[in-house]
Amino acid sequence: MNTLVPLVVLIPLFGAAGALILARHPRLQRLVAIIALSGILAVGIALLVIVDSSGPLAMEVGGWSAPYGIVLVVDRLSALMLVVSAIVLLAVLLFSVGQGLADGDAETPVSIYYPTYLILAAGVSNAFIAGDLFNLYVGFEILLVSSYVLITLGGTEQRIRAGVTYIVVSLVSSMIFLASIAMIYGALGTVNIADISRRMAEIPMDVQIILHVMLLIAFGIKAAVFPLSFWLPDSYPTAPAPVTAVFAGLLTKVGVYSIIRAETVIFPGPELNPVLMVVALFTMVIGVLGAVAQADIKRMLSFTLVSHIGYMILGVALGTPEGTAAATYYIVHHIVVQTTLFLAAGLIERVGGTTSINKLGGLLAVSPAVAALYFLPALNLGGIPPFSGFLGKLALFQAAAEQGGFLAWTLIGAGAFVSLLTLYALIRVWSLAFWRTNDEVDGYEFDLFTPVVDRPGTAKVKKARVIPRLMLTTTAAMVAVGVALTVFAGPLFGISERIGQNLEKSSTYVDIVFPGDSGEAIDD
Repeated sequence: MNTLVPLVVLIPLFGAAGALILARHPRLQRLVAIIALSGILAVGIALLVIVDSSGPLAMEVGGWSAPYGIVLVVDRLSALMLVVSAIVLLAVLLFSVGQGLADGDAETPVSIYYPTYLILAAGVSNAFIAGDLFNLYVGFEILLVSSYVLITLGGTEQRIRAGVTYIVVSLVSSMIFLASIAMIYGALGTVNIADISRRMAEIPMDVQIILHVMLLIAFGIKAAVFPLSFWLPDSYPTAPAPVTAVFAGLLTKVGVYSIIRAETVIFPGPELNPVLMVVALFTMVIGVLGAVAQADIKRMLSFTLVSHIGYMILGVALGTPEGTAAATYYIVHHIVVQTTLFLAAGLIERVGGTTSINKLGGLLAVSPAVAALYFLPALNLGGIPPFSGFLGKLALFQAAAEQGGFLAWTLIGAGAFVSLLTLYALIRVWSLAFWRTNDEVDGYEFDLFTPVVDRPGTAKVKKARVIPRLMLTTTAAMVAVGVALTVFAGPLFGISERIGQNLEKSSTYVDIVFPGDSGEAIDD
């Protein structure tokens, strides 16, 4: 079964090569991309079933044994992330195919788009299965190169400016990460994650804290936690709708995933947990305050993206199996729902010609389908019962309450407050863009946030542009996946709880790479 592990990286890489060869045949390019991403999804599902029933898998690339060779590791957490990311990547690709067939290739030239998109998929998959820090760094760099190309597609001044900001921040993060790897190798003589875990006690505690902080800064920039999230709201909204959707759904979660590995395997001690709890608090609150001050739907969603990263960091910062399990469920929920909302924003922009709520009105009458496709995930992200957003937040609050303490209870209160403000920001879009009539658009001023919102214009939505059926169908499918997270919350929470239990002890991960080394059995 180990032979399945590298396929999640090899399939998209070979697909990208095939798409480049077929650069003059867009239809074949699309077919290759769809087949490649479907293959990742199939392999990811197979890996999840195998590791959940039979235990984790570790593959030594080239036959070089750990810690000297490259090790690819798939446990429940990485397998679950592979499945969810493959679903999102495939859905967004189909959405972009529908958009491209309707609008042509001026916005997203397919000769570049499809190969780059598949390389992005390879980078995401590689990050999730990397068993050593340098291979994780390689995954980040693959993401950086491909995402820069995608974020600047079309070559407009606004996209180039946003792309420059994005790449500068990403390069700073990469340099910090690379410096951390060099320091860890200098201190321990290894970059293998499992080997680092079992040898970390050899170095003084003050050195451990320095290495710990450096890794958290590098991963925190990728995850867009406060105060390292300033770059995100200006970078994501400028890209084409499909690109924005996949960035919002996946890229920050790779950073969160790396933080989970750092906190549960490399540095499993509680030394920095209070710091992470404070970071989670400010990430939630500052992000949502930015969201309520926006008049552009994409920027508002970008700020809610930052805010809800705080919920995930809260679960990790608790340092308990219950907290990790709740964070895992919430990551899956957020990947699906946030991607869906950005796809819905793309539909709104297509119907109304803009994503500014000051210039939209009457969309409910013009396009009821788009209204429904926005409304359901908005309720989900806002945490309305019985949706997965409510279940995930409830699990996080229960885990925090079980731990107790001033910070935990403060975060519970802040989390409830942030959830209400998130719902307010999302329903405000519904009220103004969908529920408000066209006649009310003229002269409208949003006095409370006058300094930051766009000034209202005279544009009204009189007749909807035709929305390709594939774009609607794909968004509806993602809405259905979001609803499925509620319907099948029991099995998903079961997997998440097993993930939390396995990550409770760093020796569990060590046993995957070095079987029997720690003398502790893996709890399956």
